[in-house]
Amino acid sequence: MFKSLRTIISVLFASILLLSSTTGSFAIDKLHFVIGGGAGGGWDGTARGTGEALTKAGMLKSASFENMSGGGGGKALAFMINTKPANTILVQSTPLVLRSITRHKGYVKDGGSGVISYKDVVPIAGVIGDYGAIAVAKNSPFKNFKDVVDAYKKDPSSVKMAGGSVRGSMDHLIGALAFQEAGADPNKVIYVPYDAGGKALAGLLSGETQILSTGLGEVMGARDQVRIIGITAPERVGDAPEVPTLKEQGYDVQFVNWRGFFGPPGMSNSMKNEIAKMLGDVQKTSEWETVRKRNAWVNIYNPGDKFVKFLEKQTVEMTALMKKLGVI
Repeated sequence: MFKSLRTIISVLFASILLLSSTTGSFAIDKLHFVIGGGAGGGWDGTARGTGEALTKAGMLKSASFENMSGGGGGKALAFMINTKPANTILVQSTPLVLRSITRHKGYVKDGGSGVISYKDVVPIAGVIGDYGAIAVAKNSPFKNFKDVVDAYKKDPSSVKMAGGSVRGSMDHLIGALAFQEAGADPNKVIYVPYDAGGKALAGLLSGETQILSTGLGEVMGARDQVRIIGITAPERVGDAPEVPTLKEQGYDVQFVNWRGFFGPPGMSNSMKNEIAKMLGDVQKTSEWETVRKRNAWVNIYNPGDKFVKFLEKQTVEMTALMKKLGVI
C-alpha cells in the first residue's frame, strides 16, 4: 500500500519549490482572515503571522482573525462560498486538495450536496511551506525516532500518535510515512485526531498520546515543552539547527506542506491581484522575516494562475498518494 511513496513525495516537494516567484509592494486598508481550525494550528499560525507582518510593515491598517472549526476546514469553506464576505480571505493548505480527492462532504454549498474544493473559491496565492515534524514531550523516554519505532514494534498499542486533523489529513500522512519508512505498517498505527494543533499538543503533554505528528511551525514555539525528534526536511534547517531530520536518522521521508490564501466566489480580479501582490511584497520585509524565522517556514510564493496550475498538479499527485494510503 505504501510502496513508492518517497518517489511521489519527492515529486510533490520539487513541484512546490519550482513554482516559486516574487513581485513588488501594495498597501490595503484592512483584511479579515478566516481560519478553518482552532487556535495553535498551522492555519492559525499562518493567518496570524501573515496579518502581523502586513500590519507591522505598514501594508495593512488592520487585520482581524476568526477561527471557524468544523469538518476539517469544511465549515470555513462553506462560509466563504455561501456568504461571500467582503475584504475576507481564507487560509488553507494541502488538506484543501485532499478533501476533494477523498470526496469529503460535511459542509456544502447552500442547497447543494456535492463536495467543495479549491475550485469553489478564488485562489489568491500560496505563500509558505512548512516541513512535517514528529515531537514528544520533554520528559518522554523517546530520544529519537528509532526509540519510537522500537517501542511500536515491541507493543504497537503503546504508541499513540496525535495530529491536529482527521485520519487521512496531512498530520496523519506525515507520521504514516515515517512509520512506513521504518518498516512498520502505518495503517495499524493508532492515530488520535484533534481539532487543530493546540489541542493535539495538549493531548501529547497530558499523556493521552506519546508522539505528535504536525507541522514544524506549529511546535517551534513550544520547544520548552516538547522535543522535536525528526522533521521531513532534506537537511537541517537554519532556524532550528538543533532539530534532526528523519533522513539523517535513516528514515528518508521528505515532505513540505504549502499554505496559502483564497478569496470568496466573485472576488474581483483587481482585488485578487492586489492581495496577491501584497502577499509577495511582504516577504521582502524584515517584519515578515521575523515571523518566518520564528516558525521555520520556507518562502514559497505562487500567485494567481501559477497557484491554480500548482493545485491542479498536486491533485493528480496526491490522488496517487491517497490511493496508496488506502483512504480512497
